[in-house]
Amino acid sequence: MPRRKRTAGSSSDGTADSDDSGDHEKTDSSHSEANQRNNTRLTRASLRLSQSSQDAPPDVKQAAERYESPPRTPTGNAPSSESDIDISSPNASHDESVTKDQKDSGSDPSHRPKRRRFHESYNFNMKCPTPGCNSLGHLTGKHERHFSISGCPLYHNLSADECKVKAIEREKQEEERSQGQNEENRHATRHQAPTPRQVRYKEKVMEMRKRRDSGLTKDQKEKYMEHRQTHGTTREPLLENITSDYDLELFRKAQARAAEDLEKLRLQGQITEGSNMIKTILFGRYELDTWYHSPYPEEYARLGRLYICEFCLKYMKSQTILRRHMAKCVWKHPPGDEVYRKGAISVFEVDGKKNKIYCQNLCLLAKLFLDHKTLYYDVEPFLFYVMTEADNTGCHLVGYFSKEKNSFLNYNVSCILTMPQYMRQGYGKMLIDFSYLLSKVEEKVGSPERPLSDLGLISYRSYWKEVLLRYMCNFKGKEISIKEISQETAVNPVDIVSTLQSLQMLKYWKGKHLVLKRQDLIDEWKAKETKRGNNNKTIDPSSLKWTPPKGT
Repeated sequence: MPRRKRTAGSSSDGTADSDDSGDHEKTDSSHSEANQRNNTRLTRASLRLSQSSQDAPPDVKQAAERYESPPRTPTGNAPSSESDIDISSPNASHDESVTKDQKDSGSDPSHRPKRRRFHESYNFNMKCPTPGCNSLGHLTGKHERHFSISGCPLYHNLSADECKVKAIEREKQEEERSQGQNEENRHATRHQAPTPRQVRYKEKVMEMRKRRDSGLTKDQKEKYMEHRQTHGTTREPLLENITSDYDLELFRKAQARAAEDLEKLRLQGQITEGSNMIKTILFGRYELDTWYHSPYPEEYARLGRLYICEFCLKYMKSQTILRRHMAKCVWKHPPGDEVYRKGAISVFEVDGKKNKIYCQNLCLLAKLFLDHKTLYYDVEPFLFYVMTEADNTGCHLVGYFSKEKNSFLNYNVSCILTMPQYMRQGYGKMLIDFSYLLSKVEEKVGSPERPLSDLGLISYRSYWKEVLLRYMCNFKGKEISIKEISQETAVNPVDIVSTLQSLQMLKYWKGKHLVLKRQDLIDEWKAKETKRGNNNKTIDPSSLKWTPPKGT
């Protein structure tokens, strides 16, 4: 039997306090028996749940005790979903909200989703990466378990009990502070002088900072060095006596708050341990969504957003640090030699041996958008050709490709990337064309190193197709040779054959391979070139000022 819809003024026991209560009295008797059965069923379910939780872990028992008396919704029913209950937090509570559709339809308890098992909130196979940690406790003191370094008490040289005590102290301080602010706001004016409470607090802070020790004693230095030698980077350095107690406590509060924010994101499913936690980067005037994981140091990889200087490629943790860095960063273009310039487009040759840090940062940045890239830190055997677009603020990174100094297989590209904000604008073909231009100057035949990324393969196939059709259009002879095409375009014969096969321009007839000149494809290419007009996204060989490196 469907439940009746209650008015906004009705109470939880089904009685109405409005003037039309007499009409409801007629229907109360017809529903009393159904309500009694529902209450009996809820009581039995609670009893079974309490009995089954006797052997459960302590945190599960606590959650089960809270669940024994399910809260009542405005319709007088138990909550229709328990999926939002945060079991990992001792302060978690049931979601008492009911959607409008549930109120209107009077949802039947038999059609409600199944209740979640409490132990499903934890993945017991997960473990904190800190050596010797059992994953119990949390830096915030509000959770029973942790799965990352940011919430590990052992990494921060604390115990789980100490974290709980500090959490209680922080809550008391926050309550006192909020009460004091509420009292002061009652008589606040627009230009109010500091209150006596604020003056006393300021004097207290100044006194605490004055009492700070001038330096570490010999015993303390030995203790700190022993701690560092024993644990290395697996533990946080000892911070006592390095600064004042007040500043150290502020730092601890910031750590706990950051750990709490990360724990909330983990419980919401927005981040998972072991996955790429860098979701976006701030690069110049662009905010870019990342595609793949990049092996940045762990303290940076834990962040949801990374801030990168677009000139020196240094990566930072916050907007404030980036702003301060940009105020004193003297770089306005990549290091190395400018080997090409036409209009606003320039290409710089950067030696991985001479500018190691810049090239490593460039590889880490590229890995955020490349799936098959494996080179990060061993950059010395490579040359990097960085394409930029100049304006009145500097030379902005468009893309780059790397190339081995001595490649036994004549690879002219090891890794190639166009930044996402410059994709689908012709810059990818410019980078590819520039790599083959260098091969022509070296009088070699080049080919990209495999495997190519998905976008890289599409760009190269499009480039090879355009090169072959242009060659066919300008060719006036009767017989054509793949070797001649390779020598003139610097494209590897294997790549030429694969492109001809994809265009159905290569046929096998009477024991010989014949290259067919398909006029329909050539006319189609001519139409596209005419429609494109005078496009500046081309490489001009006369603008190249470069000689092949010797003995590198």
